[in-house]
Amino acid sequence: MSTILIADDDELLGALVQFKLEAAGHRVVIAANGALALDAVARERPDLVVLDAMMPVLTGHEVLARLKANLDSADLPVIMLTARRGQEDVVAALRGGAADYLTKPFIPEELLVRVETALAQSRAGETVARHA
Repeated sequence: MSTILIADDDELLGALVQFKLEAAGHRVVIAANGALALDAVARERPDLVVLDAMMPVLTGHEVLARLKANLDSADLPVIMLTARRGQEDVVAALRGGAADYLTKPFIPEELLVRVETALAQSRAGETVARHA
């Protein structure tokens, strides 16, 4: 079972994603703004973050930058889940270290597949690093 942090200020969306991920056997933690997301990463040590770009206090892009700048969370996979679909937004997030980018509205099953893929890639990277 993996722990997944959902950082989104939309309560209904958070509940939908939580339901889908918990049904797949994951433990889910929800943060309603960017500052709470950073606190939850430090406290819960999640295996993956699903991150909205447009949140109060700190934007998703600010959270992503802080996560990637911190040695304790630099390898944490982050999937952006946002309504921002412009080319600059997508490219900036991927260049900033996001493992994947999915736009709203989205297909919940597609998000689950992307989460599972990112978790598998993260685990494979950990295995390679341990054997290096």
